[in-house]
Amino acid sequence: MENRRFSLMHQMKSFRYAFAGIRQLVLSEHNARIHLTATIAVIAMSLVFSVTKVEAIFITASIGFVWVAELFNTAIEKTMDFITKEKHPEIKLIKDFAAGAVLIASVTALIIGLIIFIPKIV
Repeated sequence: MENRRFSLMHQMKSFRYAFAGIRQLVLSEHNARIHLTATIAVIAMSLVFSVTKVEAIFITASIGFVWVAELFNTAIEKTMDFITKEKHPEIKLIKDFAAGAVLIASVTALIIGLIIFIPKIV
């Protein structure tokens, strides 16, 4: 293993690569744009309804959970497409598992959002 000294420039490049990946996700994936719209709407609602600190923590964690799931799902799908474009039942299963993770994250976030915002709206 290479033992490099800490470099601020190296760390900044790492952040640039990460932001480039997120940007590419939003530009290329329809579901990521849906998540971005939902993220903006939830943040706006959080400001309008003055959520508590605890509610803000749950909202932030939920948003992060969905984005991480979507990023992993897309990475898995792109990896499988890189391996082969042919239809293969095992690759379909892998992609379905990854998509299922995003669905679980999204439904969990929705439930948390409903629990927090329905009483504020009603």
